[in-house]
Amino acid sequence: MTTLQTLKNHALKAMENAYAPYSKFSVGAALIDENEHIHSGCNVENSAYPEGVCAEASAISAMILTGGRKIKQILLVSSGQHQVAPCGGCRQKIKEFADENTKIVIYHNDSITTYSIAELLPHSFDKSYLPQ
Repeated sequence: MTTLQTLKNHALKAMENAYAPYSKFSVGAALIDENEHIHSGCNVENSAYPEGVCAEASAISAMILTGGRKIKQILLVSSGQHQVAPCGGCRQKIKEFADENTKIVIYHNDSITTYSIAELLPHSFDKSYLPQ
């Protein structure tokens, strides 16, 4: 099975477990890290809306928990009618663990679009701006 197919399966399974009672918009994410481990996550809403967690952040947290530090590829799926890219906050979270070779893949209704982090977050802020 290809990595893309494997990531898609993990993301779809994660999306099934999303907790989205308010928006009814479920999202699943799956990523592969530098150790070839797959980590997945789903969105988890909260009645205090800003306290929810995005699927991408959930998958990144799972990666960090097991010692991963680099996203080689991340794939996102959603329940909406249109293909949806990561929100601005998640773009920045992905950026923290991505490099120029990281692929951000959006899968929706058998349509696949792939981006680099530079395409999704041009002129971004990163650790190079912080004091050493």
